[in-house]
Amino acid sequence: MLIRRETPADIDAIRAVHSAAFAKADGGDGVPVEATLVDALRADEGWLPAYSLVAVDSDGQVVGHVVATRGLVGGAPVALGLGPLGVLPDWQRRGVGSALMHAVLGAADARDEPLVVLLGHPDYYPRFGFRPAVELGVTPPQPWGPQYFMARPMHAWNESIRGEFRYASPFDDL
Repeated sequence: MLIRRETPADIDAIRAVHSAAFAKADGGDGVPVEATLVDALRADEGWLPAYSLVAVDSDGQVVGHVVATRGLVGGAPVALGLGPLGVLPDWQRRGVGSALMHAVLGAADARDEPLVVLLGHPDYYPRFGFRPAVELGVTPPQPWGPQYFMARPMHAWNESIRGEFRYASPFDDL
């Protein structure tokens, strides 16, 4: 498996990854919101190409994707909003998601991003250094439970970064 930045040729495969990864367990109709969210993020001013990463197998097939876009804390562009992170079902529980997470966090740290924020499962993301964002003085844009709204301070973190977090605008339409 190789982790690399997405290319224009990957767009359809990325959509397919998120469609499969977030499909309803009951086989319900409709395209998962995560599949169309990435397209909307790509068209937004918060899009940062360096943080859209794919995992490819030995044949070059895209099997996973993660993206982080510019977020604001207290109105300042000092954070990344991570997500979605998706892996094809046949590739889940094989380390692809973890590899993508380590790669995007490594890229964020290398580029001196102070903070990465996400909405996710409290049993999964703490292994990557995430904790409730409210512990850092960062509050969610909606009334999500503090256990789900998490943040990871990076090496460039500064305690003066406090306030309400805002995702890139396509998240407002969810």
